[in-house]
Amino acid sequence: MSGLEPNTYDLTPFSNLTPDCVLASVESLGFICDGRLLALNSYENRVWQVGLENDAPIIVKFYRPQRWSDDAIIEEHHFAEELSGHELPIVAPLRLNGQTLHFSQGHRLAVFRRFGGHAPELADKDTLAALGRLMGRIHAVSATQAFQHRTTLSPAQWGQNAIDFLITENWIPPHVSHAFETIVTDLMTEIHHLWNDGHGVSTIRLHGDCHPGNILCRDDQIHFVDLDDCCMGPAIQDLWMWLSGDHAERTQQLGWLVDAYELFFPFNAPEIRLIEALRTLRMIHYQAWIARRWQDPAFKRAFSWFEGDQHWERLIEQLREQLDEIHQPTLVLDRS
Repeated sequence: MSGLEPNTYDLTPFSNLTPDCVLASVESLGFICDGRLLALNSYENRVWQVGLENDAPIIVKFYRPQRWSDDAIIEEHHFAEELSGHELPIVAPLRLNGQTLHFSQGHRLAVFRRFGGHAPELADKDTLAALGRLMGRIHAVSATQAFQHRTTLSPAQWGQNAIDFLITENWIPPHVSHAFETIVTDLMTEIHHLWNDGHGVSTIRLHGDCHPGNILCRDDQIHFVDLDDCCMGPAIQDLWMWLSGDHAERTQQLGWLVDAYELFFPFNAPEIRLIEALRTLRMIHYQAWIARRWQDPAFKRAFSWFEGDQHWERLIEQLREQLDEIHQPTLVLDRS
């Protein structure tokens, strides 16, 4: 879907996705499986490494029902293919029988080549420069047109919508409900001010979730994976998660990153002011992401702490720290 997510999903969306179902779905696409299956770490979707006879294993993603429309998934695939066609290291789905999105036993799935690797060392100058060059090239392509079926990252979509859901569905423990509502109201006021302060927020097609876990490094090669959250939004969204450390360290890292990025695409410096706003929206959005999927047994196992009072008390403290961060001076580009 291209609008807001539904408040609830099927209680057990992958209940019939047994190993036999996975193998049958893959073989329906013309592959011959050797019976080896490895479930990979994924909560939103279900992802399997599937062994093939006389060939390298493949990666198969089964999409969560109701999350995206078929058109939105196909648009994600076309975006990956477009970037890959420009010789960018994006892991795009395989096109089988002319299609990238497939249907089997009530599930939607896509097939990918397997790429191994480890997360990048983000504090390293050379690594940040390499990432900056690649993202500059990616944004130079992605800025040429807009998504038609994907979401747009905005305070309303990632912030207020999530807050309203958490409050309406009574996820906030009563003893901290007033504190939660007070801090998120203050945060959203500041975020809206930053978003609408006269500089304007330009939107382009983004990877959208470019945290280190979605970057694979091996033998001096970098690959970006998992465009499941690709969206329209400010370019800085694809960069800020690579910054770490204290203010001085992040300032230096941003300079390394931008110097490399601008070799291929102009950097919109006023967007630096959005970094802490985007970090805050991600924190709030994450809470609703878990809550909306709570009836999926995998979520209850993985996030058992989510219903505890301590989690919400700690979250409120973290949000207060974010309000303080938003009030601090923004990073300034260091070209040294």
